Amino acid sequence: MYQHILVPLDGSATADRGLREAVQLAAERKSKLRLLHVIDDFPMLMEMSSVSSFDASMRKVREYGEDVLSKAQAAAAAADVQAETVLREVTQGRIADILIDEARSSGCDLIVMGTHGRRGFSRMALGSDADLVVRQSPVPVLLVRNDPQQS
Repeated sequence: MYQHILVPLDGSATADRGLREAVQLAAERKSKLRLLHVIDDFPMLMEMSSVSSFDASMRKVREYGEDVLSKAQAAAAAADVQAETVLREVTQGRIADILIDEARSSGCDLIVMGTHGRRGFSRMALGSDADLVVRQSPVPVLLVRNDPQQS
């Protein structure tokens, strides 16, 4: 049970807390991690005035994503956990849809992700990818809240 775990990462403290939980779980169960960073370039497409500035911005965003994944993979390796990394780019659709698609297509049997635990207006205004993943995922989802003492 839970041999292939998907861990979405965005470089936030909340995602890092989810990663720590996933690494611990994977170490206990001898599971493999699939570390995923999604680049949503649609907002940049709308804001960039020139192709060259868009290309430069996308290069920086990709480097950031690769750095996030590299650090996460090193954290897994330090715990003797096998981890593969995936960097995906999207121009349309919700991040939640990408996470669900990745879990399904890669054969993951659990998703472990950090959540901000927003409520009320901030949740309504900002949306909740975690909530959508929980409601639509074909596999179990473990949500890990960030420690408010560390925020």
